[in-house]
Order: sequence, then C-alpha cells, then structure tokens
Amino acid sequence: MTEMLLPYDDVLAAYDPALGLEVHVELNTASKMFCGCPTTFGAEPNTQVCPTCLGLPGAMPVVNGTAVESAARIGLALNCHIAEWCRFARKNYFYPDMPKNFQTSQYDEPIAYDGWTEVEVDGETFRIEIERAHMEEDTGKSTHVGSTGRIHGADYSLVDYNRAGIPLIEIVTKPVLGTGAKAPLVAKAYVAHLRELLLELGVSDVRMDQGSLRCDVNLSLSPRGSGALGIRTETKNVNSLRSVERAVRYEMQRHAAVLAAGGAVLQETRHWHEDTGVTTSGREKSDAEDYRYFPEPDLVPVAPSREWVERLRAELPEPPRERRGRLQAEWGFSDLEMRDTVGAGALLLVEQTVAAGATPQAARKWWLSDLARRANDSGVDLSELPVTPGQVAQVQALVEDGSLNDKLARQVFDGLLAGEGSPEEIVAARGLAIVSDDDALGAAVDRAIAAHPDVAAKIRDGKVAAAGALIGAVMKQMRGQADAARVRELILERLG
Repeated sequence: MTEMLLPYDDVLAAYDPALGLEVHVELNTASKMFCGCPTTFGAEPNTQVCPTCLGLPGAMPVVNGTAVESAARIGLALNCHIAEWCRFARKNYFYPDMPKNFQTSQYDEPIAYDGWTEVEVDGETFRIEIERAHMEEDTGKSTHVGSTGRIHGADYSLVDYNRAGIPLIEIVTKPVLGTGAKAPLVAKAYVAHLRELLLELGVSDVRMDQGSLRCDVNLSLSPRGSGALGIRTETKNVNSLRSVERAVRYEMQRHAAVLAAGGAVLQETRHWHEDTGVTTSGREKSDAEDYRYFPEPDLVPVAPSREWVERLRAELPEPPRERRGRLQAEWGFSDLEMRDTVGAGALLLVEQTVAAGATPQAARKWWLSDLARRANDSGVDLSELPVTPGQVAQVQALVEDGSLNDKLARQVFDGLLAGEGSPEEIVAARGLAIVSDDDALGAAVDRAIAAHPDVAAKIRDGKVAAAGALIGAVMKQMRGQADAARVRELILERLG
C-alpha cells in the first residue's frame, strides 16, 4: 500500500524535525570480539566459526584487546569521556542470526560517552552531540529466499554465522535539533564525516556496500516552534550516504502526512527499500526492558588506565576540520570548491588521487563532474564506484602526456566501470590512443580542406578563428582521437 506523503515545503511550514543517528561500525581487527575466529569478508558461509561465536554450551568468551583500543580511539576522536570502568551486558532476544539468543553488548556502562562533533552543510556548522559509543558483537547474516527477500513470504531462510561475533562499535547521537530544511543533508553529512574520521583512525574499512558501516535513522516531528519531541521511528540498516538523506526526507514527509490527517505516528522500526525509495513497517520498537539486560557473568569489567587513555589521545590523527583547512591551503581551492568537494563526499577520494600523482584540480574535476554524474545515475555513493583514486590518477597522467584527451578519457572510465582492466589495457583494447602521426593527420587535414573550401578561404583571408570548423571535421574523421593542437598547426601551415 502506498503511503501518503506531505510536500516537503508543507512539512517545513508546520513541523520541526528531530534526528537521532545510530551508526554501527565493524572494526577491522584480525579476529572476532570474543574469540579467535578470522573476520575476512566474503568467506564461504559458516567457515569462520567456533564454539564461542556459535554459542555452544561451555564456550567461554575472551575480550579482543585491539577492539577495546579501537573503541577508545573512536571515543576520543568524538571528544567523548572514556570510562574508568565499564562492563559488558547480555542483551536478550531470540532470532536465528543470534546463535546464543543474546548479544554481548554494553548497556548502561559504555566505554565512551558525552561527546560531540561538528559537520558543515552549505557553509553552516551543525554541532552533533554524541550520547555514547559502546562495544558489542555483530550478528550473523540471514538470507530469506523468496520473492520479497524478507522473512515474511520467504520459501526458506539461510543463516551464515561468519559475521556473528565480529567487533562492532555503535555510535549514538543525542537528539539533533534545529536542522530544519537541511535535516536530510545534515544526516548525510554526519555519516560521511564519521566515515572520513574512522578511515583516518584506521579502525575500519567503513564499506557501506559490505555492511561494515550501517546507519539506523531515528526521526520525529513536532509542531513548529513547540520545542517538544514527537514520536520517533527508526529506519534500520541504511547502507549508503545517499540513502541516509533519502530516508530522512521520506520519513519527514510520511510523518507529516500522518499528523496532518489527525493520526498518530506509531513508534516502530522501519525498513528502507533502496529500489523504491520508501520505508515500510517492521515491528513496534522495543524498549530497553524488553531485552532483559543483565551484566555478562563470563567477562571481567574493562578498566582503561588514565595513562593509556592519554597516550591514545596523543596519538590521534589530525582533527577533520584542521585537516580540511590544511588540504584547502595546499590545494589552492576556493571556499566554494572545498565546500562542494566535502559535500560530494569526495574529500578522501581527491586526497588519495593527489597522493597517486594527479594535480588537485584535475582530481577534483574527475570526481566531482564525470564520476559524480555516473554515481548519481547508478544510484550509488561516489566511493562505491568501481574506480580507484589510483586509476583516476593514471587516466589523468595519460591526458597530460598527450595519449588521451578528455573525451577519450571518459571512454576509459566506461571501461573501468565495466571491469575491463587497467587504464592502459583499456586504451589498448579499445584503440583509444591519440593519433599524433603527421602523415595520418596531414591526410585528414587535406580531406577536411577539400570538403570545406569556403572555410579554407576564410582562413587564407586571415580569419584564423575559422580553423575550429576544420579541426572539428578532422576530429570527426578520426573519431575524436586526433591531437587537436597538432591538427591546428597543420591546417595553418597548409593555408598559409
């Protein structure tokens, strides 16, 4: 059933949005949170399991020390307090993806709490208060086989426990208020900011397409100017930056339509559908008491020493705002150019492309124009395109040495997106290299002059600008692969 949506401008005229974002980050540790099983993505189902992560009787957990360190570093980077003493709890619920029938998590004693960070949207800074960042383990992966892909209506379900027990950090914001019309963009910018920060920390590969960074989007609306918080919904496991923005906008319009019709919003979880751009009802949202939390009896508390915490603080990478300012100065970008680069989620991509040898302006040009358009057409985030910064730098190098022009470079990107090999292999296989041989170019120039005597006459009379028409004719003959500068020289030589 299609749900009613209120036009976005009408939503803003009547209601104030409140955001709450819960970001789940899989850590890139070599082993799982409470056992020694490997964490390699894409392994054959149920090949990276043991009695502990399968929840077999008598198996005892042991805390992964690297995961604890990564959690503390994330907390510090988000300006959080690091607990002097914290412990794990059992979060009880019954579902096939939890082999123990409980998740080992942290409840009222997280490792990091009361932090903040800032994001910029269209030149405006928004402060995001962090309630907590806590440690837990990931669940297994259920695949419901059938027409819908959901458990309802599935013919049968398969469970892969390779992911069960992988270290997970959940970062929870306090209610984010005062975003108004920019709420969808602020949500997207925050998740992009976290992604950039976590990559800098080196604690996760934050591949949203592989589920190592997932976002639950909480949203509520209240009457404009009331200062109250409305009933919230939680849209689960939103797996791209683009979808975070779209999910917030959709839920704002859906909530507003319910409220404007005199109804009440149901506090529930929602499922985001990437293909249709809508959310659908999941289940009524559980409260904390429904999970029957109690302290994990098989694990000792974690008590980070202050000396250890301060050492980690001293080793943190450059803060994102300072890093952006430094890069802008190094690259010579204007404020607008830098704002657009950050807004497109391309800052790290541009930085890596520059590190691979491209100039900052060339790197920005490719990522924010041609590649951004392709990402938008495909409905994916820029970072999800199957093109690496190193490949972009290689394409630009071929342009700079005269092997390609921009038009041919775009065909190389077509090949990269199609998985046809390296830039050099694609140029060779597709026959894309620029022709600069004078014999071949001279013959094409002679044909163009013969076919356009009126244009040739203008050039002989001193109207050099008319050479553009002949250059275009030569380029057409040679499928865009002629060296345009050399063609111009040959035309002017022949016509005096």
